[in-house]
Amino acid sequence: MSKALLAPAAIMLCGVSSLSLAAEPLSVEPLLVTASRTVQTASESLAAVTVIDREEIERKQAASLPELLRSVPGVSLANNGGPGKSTSLFLRGSESDHVLVLIDGIKVGSATSGSAAFQDLPVELIERIEIVRGPRSSLYGSEAIGGVIQIFTRKDGGAGLRPFLSVGSGSHASHSGSAGLSGRAGFSWFNLGVSASDSDGINVKPRSASGYEDDRDGYRNLSASLRAGHRFANGLELDGNFLQAKSHNDYDGVNRRRSAGFGANADGVQKVAGLRARFAPLEPWQVTLQGGRSEDKSDADQDGAFYSRFDTRRDSLSWQNDVTLAEDHTLVLGVDHQHDEVNGSTAYAEDSRDNDGYFAQYLGGSGRHDWQLALRRDDNQQFGDHETGSLAWGYALSDSLRAYASYGTAFKAPTFNELYYPGYGNPELDAETSRSLELGLQGRPGWGHWQLAAFRTLIDDLIAYDASLEAPNNVDQARIRGVEASLGSQWLGWDWNANLTLQEPESRGGSHDGNELARRAKQMLNLDIDRAIGRFSVGASLHAEDQRYDDLANQSELSGYASLDLRGEYCLDDEWRLQARVTNLLDADYQTAAGYNQPGQAVYFTVRYQAL
Repeated sequence: MSKALLAPAAIMLCGVSSLSLAAEPLSVEPLLVTASRTVQTASESLAAVTVIDREEIERKQAASLPELLRSVPGVSLANNGGPGKSTSLFLRGSESDHVLVLIDGIKVGSATSGSAAFQDLPVELIERIEIVRGPRSSLYGSEAIGGVIQIFTRKDGGAGLRPFLSVGSGSHASHSGSAGLSGRAGFSWFNLGVSASDSDGINVKPRSASGYEDDRDGYRNLSASLRAGHRFANGLELDGNFLQAKSHNDYDGVNRRRSAGFGANADGVQKVAGLRARFAPLEPWQVTLQGGRSEDKSDADQDGAFYSRFDTRRDSLSWQNDVTLAEDHTLVLGVDHQHDEVNGSTAYAEDSRDNDGYFAQYLGGSGRHDWQLALRRDDNQQFGDHETGSLAWGYALSDSLRAYASYGTAFKAPTFNELYYPGYGNPELDAETSRSLELGLQGRPGWGHWQLAAFRTLIDDLIAYDASLEAPNNVDQARIRGVEASLGSQWLGWDWNANLTLQEPESRGGSHDGNELARRAKQMLNLDIDRAIGRFSVGASLHAEDQRYDDLANQSELSGYASLDLRGEYCLDDEWRLQARVTNLLDADYQTAAGYNQPGQAVYFTVRYQAL
């Protein structure tokens, strides 16, 4: 796989670069806030970042958030059987619970499992996604070892009332729809949206899997979002956000003599609500106050009877102060508070905890130099204090070429499952800690943009299952080394965007010394090409990964694969569009988690409307 596909693809990246010198410039550089908790452009950020906006979401015709994220450099996914099924995201080879997820600034995810339900978040209600690769615990605290993903719900700033809608249908008896209304009057604005999807799905387990149900495992989702805000005459800005996603998932079960029953299904709810106030007491001093709550709920049934309930809640408060000391010199000071709480049918020895974080950041620049320094102290109710820090420096080699270097530490607090799940948890666990070094080079010449980053991360006290204790334990160390390359340009009338990730996620120490970490590919390639021809536009996406192992012992191997998607669009007028796409065109047969099928070739059609 790697020799036949990924190596030529890397050569192709260089070829595109050399043939693009006369091409037209690409779109305006995006803004982001996640990398520093302040507004920056992508080129100003001293980190490897990716921004996915609404235009790209609709251009790619993605049906789910995991579909979008798998095209990001450094992202590898493990999915248990197609749309709506449990999905783990590994960022730069770190663990699936080593990525911090925010929605409109509010931290989300399950306090029991430690992961966010990416598969349930409605892509039709998303305005923008910011992905920051590399440690960010010095700004956000626990979980940000591999990086941060922040999702912003839809916000249309156009004047007047602007409705939007979409209706889709396709393979596997799949149907989808969304509708919404945005508006602005004076200094007030709002965006209200709903979306729904329904699919019969695929048979998650292979037909050869003995004892499992031979049927399709469907998925349904109903979601709604609301964002609104107002700017007062004195400069005070108030805005609020709300998102709720309800899902129903069918699973393959086996008879009662095995681990699950027939007719297994689960109803889930993801909910997040927040309120933010921004004002300037003095001209150089900007204050941001934000509070919110996120919830992750799941009720499971099997054999027609109730089986289990998990209900976790996270309440958060944040006070941030941005002080402009001089031009290109900003001091950021803040305090974060988080309260986690667990309820449900399983009794935990401890069912709540608090964490207080205090952080400071200095952003500066002089001539061709710029830098970012951050320090943070977290006081966790269960396992004490943790100090993290980061230092980054950038140097502009020219007006369009910049180099940067960064070093950062991070930590991950154990989850409630790891600490207290009955018959499994280990309350003596320590937090996982990491040290990361990154060197990068990025350019924005007239023909496009490119970035090259090399990184190395050491994770200590990695939590893994210890057979001698029959419980989780701090038994391992992990070392992850890698290189990411990305390129975007225009050539022969086509828009080209490509990225290549080469990484070595390895276990260090213990009985698995030198083994690859489970479910993480070592080589990943993404290539997108698009072209507009009058009212028509066409495009294609290629995603390829080499082999990986399903277990830390490296006994169960998952083969590499390549998946090719095609898409097309016709604009009836400035407001109405017809879209069509074919996913997995070559009907690749592959698994990203052992024993769980992935969808084969499928066709989908969508009608979209957006008022001007």
